Amino acid sequence: MDTSSAGFLVPHKKLIIDVKGIKTDLVICRYEDHFLVIVTQIGSMGTLMQARKEEGVSVQPTFHVSILFGKRDEPMLLACARQLIEHISAAGSSRSLVLSLGLKDHNVGTMKAIVSAVIENRMW
Repeated sequence: MDTSSAGFLVPHKKLIIDVKGIKTDLVICRYEDHFLVIVTQIGSMGTLMQARKEEGVSVQPTFHVSILFGKRDEPMLLACARQLIEHISAAGSSRSLVLSLGLKDHNVGTMKAIVSAVIENRMW
């Protein structure tokens, strides 16, 4: 795990995990106003999403997840982003999330493994 690099001033973690037997690259960056999480099994960015907590007067928080580009017909990708932004918010951070998922499959087991790995290596 590389938590800092001499030339890259943004706090980040970079690691390789095994998800159901597939080598998966994971990068988590903490910027002033958001977190960037890149997860790829295919060597490219994949679907790019933005997730944020909606500010309002409601007692229960609401969250908004949108696909910036990529697969729009994969509900598991949205569920993954929603779980992560809910966790970020519950930890007390108001930063939004930019999430990139380039995965070979989009099943529940893969998404659970990814959410667990990101939360285990969180930077919030």
